[in-house]
Amino acid sequence: MNNRIQSSISNNINKDQTTTPKYETIKLGLDVHADSIVVVRIIDHSGPQPAQRFSPVKFLDWVKTQLPLARCVHSCYEAGPFGFVLHRQLTLLGINNVVTQPVCLDERHKGVNHDKSDARELAQRLDRYVAGNRYALATVRVPTPEEEHARIRSRQREQLKRELQRISAQGRSLLLSQGYREKGAWWKTARWETLRPRLPDWLTERLDVFCRLIASLNTELNQATAELSKVAPATRPLGMGGLTYETIEREVGDWNRFTNRRQIGSYTGLCGGLSASGRSSYQLSITKHGNVRLRTALVEMAWRLLLWQKECKLVKKWKSVLANPRASGAARKKAIVAMARQLAVDLWRWQTGRISPEDLGWVMKGV
Repeated sequence: MNNRIQSSISNNINKDQTTTPKYETIKLGLDVHADSIVVVRIIDHSGPQPAQRFSPVKFLDWVKTQLPLARCVHSCYEAGPFGFVLHRQLTLLGINNVVTQPVCLDERHKGVNHDKSDARELAQRLDRYVAGNRYALATVRVPTPEEEHARIRSRQREQLKRELQRISAQGRSLLLSQGYREKGAWWKTARWETLRPRLPDWLTERLDVFCRLIASLNTELNQATAELSKVAPATRPLGMGGLTYETIEREVGDWNRFTNRRQIGSYTGLCGGLSASGRSSYQLSITKHGNVRLRTALVEMAWRLLLWQKECKLVKKWKSVLANPRASGAARKKAIVAMARQLAVDLWRWQTGRISPEDLGWVMKGV
């Protein structure tokens, strides 16, 4: 999607649509790709029509022709690498679009799955969704452009960190293949200067390539970390660093979008699973359904609370397990997960003004 598409939308947004609509609703299931969009249309309560394939520009031209035909036009597509640009373009045109979680659309496991079948299945689910079955589609909240831009900055820092770890591992792998076992950051200056004289010249030449890449990535990573930490507010719970604060805030986006503690708990993916049928009921491990970056930040912060917030209510509740040297590793993990889940709820209550830091027993930094 480029500026040409956006310009086309802006030029046609005020197109006259005074013609009496012929239908009540039109539902469009979209299977989106970089160079094409496959569409299946359902008009009112009829069956799905044959799939059509358009280029992105042609699709937007075609979808404008659907607006005068119905009182309301709905569409949906799966979240993926194309972000929310198409969603915003469709919304700007006046179409009720929803972005859904990616799922297996071959429910019957027939082994036949292609663009047309995916678009048809999305259209059928959208038909049920519009009719009132809110379980037909698992929708994704679309962030505002400002929220998305802020989130991209923190996620890019994470990508830099992972890339640095990947290249570091490649260097260790190369060393191991030649009989040199090294652990951790072999590329750091002092350690590399000690290791280098022991290696043959051809091997040091190959490892120097990794060292230059790592040095560049490390510089960018340190800069990104400093920028994120700098914009964090001075007043925050002790033990919650600027980087952690900004990561959590940017992943959540808007705390007010949650109306109860169950919603924020579910979003973290730290809630326990359940398998129940008849009289049988089994507790499962956490669902891990939701935002993995937020989940990671919360678990890390929960461990830090043990050091910096020893008198807060949450730490006191689980101190009997986490401070017990006889407690098993499994018990400690369960306790820290429970702490992280409750911590997410406490942060939500604090950020939305439902509770004060004093009520939670937090010691605040910068106060």
